[in-house]
Amino acid sequence: MNIGITIPMRGPLASAASIRELVVNAERLGFNHLAVSDHLVVPGHIESTYPYSEKGDWPGAAGGDCMEQFTLLTWVAAISHSAKLVTSVAVVPYRGAVHTAKIAATIDTLSGGRMVLGAGAGWMAEEFVAVGTPPFAARGKVTDEYLQAMRILWTEDKPSFHGEFVDFDNITFLPRGVSKPHPPIWVGGESKAAMRRAVRYGDAWYPIGINPRHMLDTPQRITDGVSRLHQVAQEYDRDPASVGLAYCVTSFQERQAVTTDTGERRILTGGASDLIEDIQWLQAHGFTDLILSFARPTLELSIESMQWFVSEVRKHCS
Repeated sequence: MNIGITIPMRGPLASAASIRELVVNAERLGFNHLAVSDHLVVPGHIESTYPYSEKGDWPGAAGGDCMEQFTLLTWVAAISHSAKLVTSVAVVPYRGAVHTAKIAATIDTLSGGRMVLGAGAGWMAEEFVAVGTPPFAARGKVTDEYLQAMRILWTEDKPSFHGEFVDFDNITFLPRGVSKPHPPIWVGGESKAAMRRAVRYGDAWYPIGINPRHMLDTPQRITDGVSRLHQVAQEYDRDPASVGLAYCVTSFQERQAVTTDTGERRILTGGASDLIEDIQWLQAHGFTDLILSFARPTLELSIESMQWFVSEVRKHCS
């Protein structure tokens, strides 16, 4: 199992010195991924429903700071050596398709093939307006078209695309990156639309387990989710086994079990033995990548949590 950590793009740990310490310690401890989330601005008033809380409130609304995702990921690339660099996830409509493809290809080139494009359609209408994107209501269609265009830019010698939101021809797109055939695309989201996107344009499905509308927080619920994904793959004549599986835990807290609405222990909560069991279960059921958040109130506590995880959990998981 490849296991990675999130890198803060906002809050008290989002400084050059703290990020460097997190990156250095993550690689020293053997973590495989360094993942950065995406916001460009924080609106003062937000009515949009955040998908990953029961009441729909976004925890980040209280603070107004946020670093630009790809710029931060470039800094992380420069101070790291081996870990994969993951957008977790990039809100695809925030940046033009050609622009995003060029940024990702550049990071992939400079890092020696470590770029992973985690991709999502986004959820905050107010941020879409501020950024000046295509219409929020069309975000799913925009995301699909952008991903399709990016794959063409990354793989074809004479790329050409004529769509509703993207139109290019008569261009040279080099360098295209080191990864072959292109930087992996992990499609975030838990809905059927996200599953369709993963099947049609992605290399892997990358859900978060705590979306109240599509809970994937127990082994049975995850099994059911993967079954739905495989049904979608069959609908599009794609081999279900060719769609990779990655899993994201944004609220990871070691040594503390959390109970679900059904009274079960939420996956990847609890003591060391619970976490070992869960990671082994995920691996046995086809998941190859796992992203965990070790963000704690201080840098020292964050590193301590990472060290505990490696010494008590990771060494028991292949």
